[in-house]
Amino acid sequence: MRVIGLAGWSGAGKTTLLAALIPWLNAKGITVSTVKHAHHDFDVDHPGKDSHTHRLAGAGQVLVSSSLRWALMTELRGTPEPALPALLAHLDPVDLVIVEGFKRDAHPKVEVHRAANAKPWLHPEDPAIRAVAADSRPPGCLPHAALDDIPAIGALVLEHAAAWPG
Repeated sequence: MRVIGLAGWSGAGKTTLLAALIPWLNAKGITVSTVKHAHHDFDVDHPGKDSHTHRLAGAGQVLVSSSLRWALMTELRGTPEPALPALLAHLDPVDLVIVEGFKRDAHPKVEVHRAANAKPWLHPEDPAIRAVAADSRPPGCLPHAALDDIPAIGALVLEHAAAWPG
């Protein structure tokens, strides 16, 4: 399994890029999973559903299964958030895992930057950034591609993804 991250400020287009990049990779026969970091309280469950009731009642984990998908929810209940390696260990093997967020971790990353955000570049302060996808020319000499050039970004992702574990 190989891992690469997409790192950038909110509004840079990471999720939009992933939505285009995943089908491009799949068309090349590459299996892909993703890990998304949320900086806020989030919920994948809904009030009124049995699984929600189980979780609120105090279950540490709730697994929901159907003929189309299954999902495992784990309540941390005050324990520390797991580190990225621990989360990756829960995934089934695939060719490539793309991590959205976790921008302070040391896995290799492609910086996603949009000039209209008026946010600073993450590189060169982050040595784990190996390439850039942006709508403007990045400073420095990292390999880069235009934000809308999915084949070029895909090539950067495949070139810079690292074998996992670490």
